[in-house]
Amino acid sequence: MNTRSSTLPPALITIRQQAAAWWQGRAPRERQALIAVVVVVALFTVWSLFIAPALRTLREAPAQLDRLDAQLQQVQRAAAESVVLRSVAPVSNAQASLALKAASDRLGDRARLTLQGDRASIALTGVDTESLRAWLQEARSGARARPVEAQLQRGPQGYSGALNVTLGGAP
Repeated sequence: MNTRSSTLPPALITIRQQAAAWWQGRAPRERQALIAVVVVVALFTVWSLFIAPALRTLREAPAQLDRLDAQLQQVQRAAAESVVLRSVAPVSNAQASLALKAASDRLGDRARLTLQGDRASIALTGVDTESLRAWLQEARSGARARPVEAQLQRGPQGYSGALNVTLGGAP
């Protein structure tokens, strides 16, 4: 016996001896087949646990980086817009109301504006995406209005529903 096997617990020494006897009892051709099976299983395990995930990561990383870069640019644009909007002088509620009325008038009979103190509600009927986007942009920049609640539904003619904004102007 070598020194390594003598440091093992007796139960493991017994199992090791039984395994060696079992192995010696196999025919050489059977041993070669078992070695081949063990090699195939080991290669499959190495492939599944280490190589395939690494290759998948390498394949998917460029597209994921592009998506993350686009998100980063969008967040940076929003942050820059936020800085610009905060640096612009506040408008009075009267000026904000006039700006909202002007923006709503551009939507024609598809929009009905209701002002209540520092809040405004606009009821929309069949407003297309581009007109709604333009109204929101004008409300944000001209009246310093921020949407606080939206209940919009998209239909064949456009968006319908209600949009509530708060005016961020000065008294």
